[in-house]
Amino acid sequence: MTRKETLLILINQAMDNGFEFRRWYESTISPDWLGPQAAIDHINSKGRFYSLIFAHEFARAFWKKGAQMNFVVPSATYARMNGKGQVVTINRKPFTRRTMKADVWKYHLRQMALADDPMRYLKRFLPTHENIEATSDGIESLSAAG
Repeated sequence: MTRKETLLILINQAMDNGFEFRRWYESTISPDWLGPQAAIDHINSKGRFYSLIFAHEFARAFWKKGAQMNFVVPSATYARMNGKGQVVTINRKPFTRRTMKADVWKYHLRQMALADDPMRYLKRFLPTHENIEATSDGIESLSAAG
């Protein structure tokens, strides 16, 4: 999946939760609105997508307040000391986590900022391929909103 396709899905998910993409774009990126496709192309160029994914308005909508969200916590291996003072290696398997906190968007913004690749972090929260096919085409829904 390309970054542009990922941005489209991210924007659609946030818009479903009340994010006003056009208003955000005109106030933050450019006052000239040439349509949703041109806006996504503009955001996708020269690292401008960071202004979207780290915007509080976007994050609040993407990680909707009070909505249950499932995401996968990746596997991890780390060392720790046991009760006898010996260093042991812990291998944690990946697991699904569910969240419903009111300010969960703040937590995820911090985690995304710490991540090596913020877009990869966001991809963990995207709907599955089957869910995407069940919805209408993203460009059509963006065009109707814009």
